Amino acid sequence: MLLNKSKLKNIFLRLSGRYSFMKKDIHCAERWYGTQYGGTIMNPKLLSKDSIVYSFGIGEDISFDLDVIRTHDCKVYGFDPTPKSIKWVESQETPPNFLFYEWGISDKTGQVDFFLPKNTEHVSGSLSNQSNIDLSNKVTVQVKTLKDIMNELNHTSISVLKIDIEGSEYEVIDEILSNESIPIIPQLLIEYHGRFFPDGIQKTKDSIAKLKAKGYKIFAVSNNFVGVSLIHESALKSSAS
Repeated sequence: MLLNKSKLKNIFLRLSGRYSFMKKDIHCAERWYGTQYGGTIMNPKLLSKDSIVYSFGIGEDISFDLDVIRTHDCKVYGFDPTPKSIKWVESQETPPNFLFYEWGISDKTGQVDFFLPKNTEHVSGSLSNQSNIDLSNKVTVQVKTLKDIMNELNHTSISVLKIDIEGSEYEVIDEILSNESIPIIPQLLIEYHGRFFPDGIQKTKDSIAKLKAKGYKIFAVSNNFVGVSLIHESALKSSAS
């Protein structure tokens, strides 16, 4: 059987040991939600109709969000300040349980520069100065910390935090972990964009080490070492398969 270049690259990365820090810590129930492109893995046993899911970085794909709503009948709050994403979401027929906000998440609350992608065919911009964006092409957007978003939406806790924010995840994770007023989030679904930074592997390694120090365990990793699903040790008992 012939393997395509992507699969061969993934096999090489696994064998090289460069991403050994991303190996699974635990085994528990897991399920893929959404399409292969826009989805990720989550532990379904921790969700119910009363769950609150935050999904940051919508782009032009809400397959994950819709799958969660269909499966668990819970509310999913989507966030994206990108002009293309906002326009795309407005053109969709979405269920009542999907609530969309034109905010980005950051380690500070306020109006900030948001850089658009170099490739105008792409949708995903970033707050970070990384290799995929055009520093000369920017818009001003509203960003908020996770705590400020939760306060504005009257949420005292959330069940799942999914973030795909094009390189800004490192600062956001640091802010969340340092803010003791944020209750423990049972599941974190993170897409890391280390490939956009010269020291990206080390940045990702350091970020995961900080999460583990706060009690999070990896239970799923994507084949390309981009998506990581973590569960907090306090939720492990209820998630046991």
